[in-house]
Amino acid sequence: MRLWVALAVCAALVGCGSTVYRDTSVVMTTVSALDTAQYLGKWYEVARFPNRFEEGCVGVTAEYALRDDGKISVLNTCYKGTLDGPKEQAEGVASVQSVGKLSVTFVPWLSWIASGDYWVLGLQDYEIAVIGAPKGTTGWILARKPRLNEAEKDWALNVLSDNGYDVDALEWPKQGPVE
Repeated sequence: MRLWVALAVCAALVGCGSTVYRDTSVVMTTVSALDTAQYLGKWYEVARFPNRFEEGCVGVTAEYALRDDGKISVLNTCYKGTLDGPKEQAEGVASVQSVGKLSVTFVPWLSWIASGDYWVLGLQDYEIAVIGAPKGTTGWILARKPRLNEAEKDWALNVLSDNGYDVDALEWPKQGPVE
């Protein structure tokens, strides 16, 4: 877990040589409404743009819960290498900046400089979410189930494409059965 946190800090502070997967000249749009209560809970990472802090991760999930202070707790879980490999977790905190735009940090004591943009670009019935960031170095397709059908996948890919992302660069990590 320390390594994952260190990589997240590095990525937030200096970019760690992050690759840009999006044409940043394309105006990025977020959802027009986001009910955070409906967004809370467990999401499976169906696809992601490669990043250092998730290198070798499979069976990735993200769990969101409301905190007493109104912020959102984030618990990311990854299995290294294989679905029965070592489990790593990273705990973070998200704050709503404006509709569809959140800021997430995994180092709360450095949140003013070590936070990342987490923009909800598309949302389908709170069952599928497409996430991106203006810099284009990160992006995810999340779902309440471990896999998408072709129509759902096409919808998510179109959301990313419409926001300037090169969807050919996506990784599709293995997911296990629904727990």
